Amino acid sequence: MATITSLGAGSGLDLESLVTKLMSVEKAPLNALTKKESAVNTKISAFGTLSSKLSALQTAAQALKANIGQTALQKFATYSTTVADTSIASATAGTGAVAGTYTLNVTKLAVSDQFVSNTVTSTSDPIGTAGDTLTFAFATPDANGNSRSKTITLDSSNNSLTGLRNSINGANMGITATIITGSAGAQLVLTGEQGLDNKITLGGNLASQLTQTATADSAAFTVNGIAATSNTNAASKVIDGVTLNLTKTGSTTLTVAAEYSSNLSTALNSFIKAYNDANSTMATMGAYNATTKVAGALQGNSLLQDARQQTRSLVFGTTVGGTSAYQRLSDIGVSVGTDGSLSLDTTKLNKALASDTVSVATLVDKVGSAFNTTLEQVVGTTGKIKIATDSANSMIKELQKREDAVQLHLDQIEARYRKRFTAMDTLVAKLNSTSTYLTTQLANLTSSTSSK
Repeated sequence: MATITSLGAGSGLDLESLVTKLMSVEKAPLNALTKKESAVNTKISAFGTLSSKLSALQTAAQALKANIGQTALQKFATYSTTVADTSIASATAGTGAVAGTYTLNVTKLAVSDQFVSNTVTSTSDPIGTAGDTLTFAFATPDANGNSRSKTITLDSSNNSLTGLRNSINGANMGITATIITGSAGAQLVLTGEQGLDNKITLGGNLASQLTQTATADSAAFTVNGIAATSNTNAASKVIDGVTLNLTKTGSTTLTVAAEYSSNLSTALNSFIKAYNDANSTMATMGAYNATTKVAGALQGNSLLQDARQQTRSLVFGTTVGGTSAYQRLSDIGVSVGTDGSLSLDTTKLNKALASDTVSVATLVDKVGSAFNTTLEQVVGTTGKIKIATDSANSMIKELQKREDAVQLHLDQIEARYRKRFTAMDTLVAKLNSTSTYLTTQLANLTSSTSSK
């Protein structure tokens, strides 16, 4: 009899289907484990989403608090400057500026050293002989206190006005070389950097071909009667946060003004958007839909509940460090809707700023700091979400180990089923073969008897 290669082929019974149904029952423990693993993976994904939303809220909160060394008022200030006589100076103001009026008297502008060469007919004509030198000695020493100098030596590659220009510019020593061609011919113009600290002394046998036409000097001026100097006409270290651009000698008035509403409104609106996004996400994750009977991914999770409660408390509670009449966000125009979302009344904010700018800025700074500290405990590298996620990942690994063990056991069970059914299939096949043989023999016997 031929070997049976397919379960049930010998008996004609649907044994393959029977094995499948039996294994379906046997797989109940494995299905329970995979279902639990899927639920834990869903929770891990939800933790990731929650972390993303709360991290965005933390970033928005950080934009509300003053930086180190900065006051709450300076954090939100936008500065503008007005110079009464713009022919004398212009000014820009930024971080660290202080609103006020300053009297500016410019007595001297910063000047650069300038040298002009003798006139030549062609910029490619030789200007000396190989080995001739031009040395530049600078007034200020290098970082190590050593004197600074640079020497350009003529050779076949630079023995021309063009070649000398290229060599000087290529040396990157703070001197600009330019060729100006006039009606009498071409001349090389050398210009140093502004200020006495950048004064240049020429040496070498090529120095005799250059005439000094301007002498380096520093700008001199007074601010509210206090004398100051600057190597350049852009003076940025005299008035805090202000850069002066001096253009002419003379006296004028500089006014620095500060405006807070724009930056404060922008920062608060960004914070509100991030809060609403996080609040909506947390509400969805913690909800239960009675109609569909589907629970949110973190429904009943204590971590989610704590995060919602903490962020709500910070929004609606009194802020530690708040002053005057402004101690809650609601005092400066932040209101809450029926769904828990926030909105900003800019009119109320501007009214509060007009009443007590310092207190409003302080309140917002304290809210930002409180949110940042609280959220760091939730989304930080050692925060609650990280701990919960690590725990869930450990659970996944344990579940997968158990699944592997159960699957191995199931494989053994299925192998036993198949072994038994194969034996039965073979036996039935043999019995069927014997039955067929006997039936044939009886038929032959009957036929033989009838023919006699």
